[in-house]
Amino acid sequence: MDDLYPLLKYVHRTCAVLSISGFLFRFGLMFRGSPVLGRKWIRVAPHVNDTALLAAALALAGLSGQFPFLEGWLTAKVCGLVVYIILGSVALKRGPTVGIRTAAGVGATVAFAYVVSVALTKDVRGFAVLV
Repeated sequence: MDDLYPLLKYVHRTCAVLSISGFLFRFGLMFRGSPVLGRKWIRVAPHVNDTALLAAALALAGLSGQFPFLEGWLTAKVCGLVVYIILGSVALKRGPTVGIRTAAGVGATVAFAYVVSVALTKDVRGFAVLV
């Protein structure tokens, strides 16, 4: 089982990079009013990737014995993820104006950066712990 941990960590990190890359790509398409945004694979791929991301996260938590609401930094990651999802949804489809969508897109990107910083530092303060 210990041999599985590095592979799961790699899958998790790869899916995280694909998640933010896909979000930024779709965010750009939304600004351009591109019809590509309506293609089925553009709508489905993020859900497939995010499912793999979540599955890898759950497997890593199980293997390491670290769980949200027991580990503060992991709880912070989950909370940041929820903020990223909500703001991302507003940015891509639920925001009624371009200004709201822009603000939500920036907020989603900041939330994602926070989640990554918490993951790297294992501290709820994220990159602020380095200051």
